[in-house]
Amino acid sequence: MALIEFRILKNGRAMSRIITFGTYDVLHIGHIKLLKRARSLGNHLIVGVSSDELNRDKKGRDPVYPLKSRLEIISSLRFVDEVFVEDSLELKAEYITSKNADILVMGDDWLGRFDHLNKYCEVVYLPRTPSISTTEVIEIIKETK
Repeated sequence: MALIEFRILKNGRAMSRIITFGTYDVLHIGHIKLLKRARSLGNHLIVGVSSDELNRDKKGRDPVYPLKSRLEIISSLRFVDEVFVEDSLELKAEYITSKNADILVMGDDWLGRFDHLNKYCEVVYLPRTPSISTTEVIEIIKETK
């Protein structure tokens, strides 16, 4: 486990910066719960939103909502402090260091896949909300048409 370096806020409290990543297409309660739990681990939540191109490469389909809309949706959440575009899965170390992140949070469906980033920050995998996924939501919507 990596040693976490805390920055000090003006009021003397320790501050830790949390970073997480996702597509956040068809935002659902699972996204909200994961982002809230991530934010509870620190004082500043940074969210990398997958570009449309990255989503195509990763999931083999275009996102339902374009990047601009997804950025606006995520940045409007009161527990999110900062949003940026994630262009590549291979650049996570660079994103972590450029954003001065102390903790990387990912869903446990990625368990073990980012352990190599422990040399940059602590890596935490949080449980996903059972019985909900964007793919599942999209399939339900298709079936009800």
